[in-house]
Amino acid sequence: MLREVIATGKTVALAVEAGAAELGKTPEQVQHEVLDEGKKGLFGIGATEAKVRVFVPETPAIRAVEFLEKLIENMRLNASVEVVSETDEEVSLNVVGEGLGALIGRRGDVLDSVQYLATLSANLGRPGYYRVSVDAQGYRAKRAETLKGIAHRMAEKVLRYHRSFALDPMSAYERRIVHAACQEIEGVTTYSVGEGADRKIVISLEKK
Repeated sequence: MLREVIATGKTVALAVEAGAAELGKTPEQVQHEVLDEGKKGLFGIGATEAKVRVFVPETPAIRAVEFLEKLIENMRLNASVEVVSETDEEVSLNVVGEGLGALIGRRGDVLDSVQYLATLSANLGRPGYYRVSVDAQGYRAKRAETLKGIAHRMAEKVLRYHRSFALDPMSAYERRIVHAACQEIEGVTTYSVGEGADRKIVISLEKK
């Protein structure tokens, strides 16, 4: 991610505007340092342009993006990082490219770890908590649909056979999706059992 440029213009304001545009930002989103205020000259003779250093101030979102970009570089992946959405409280990032299986891992376990590390990088040395969501090639949306399908099929088995069924161990993020999906199905309830990586969801009949 390009974070600073040296820009010139007839005035400092125009130089800042040019630098911000090169960074893909508005003048309000950047900061600048005046390197040379320039000279108007006499009738244009001897005039020099203003020169400024325009830069994007470091934010939690930028730290998360830079962590991901460095990780992608070290993994030698042909990929880039997109900022899907950004607020003062959270940022949603998506990695796009080729051969991202190594970044996603089995059922997203590597992606979850990457998201955790990106969150640590974003929150380094700052008060409060800044939320970071990391996806790759839309994997999480596809996985969410798969989990909802599993939840509905298992709920149907619970209602048909009047017995409880346990699903495979899942991350907290995936368990929340299943819990939410089952809340929409009348007659069943869910709860979690196990510890750590072995924690799983059990779908059972709702007690009247």
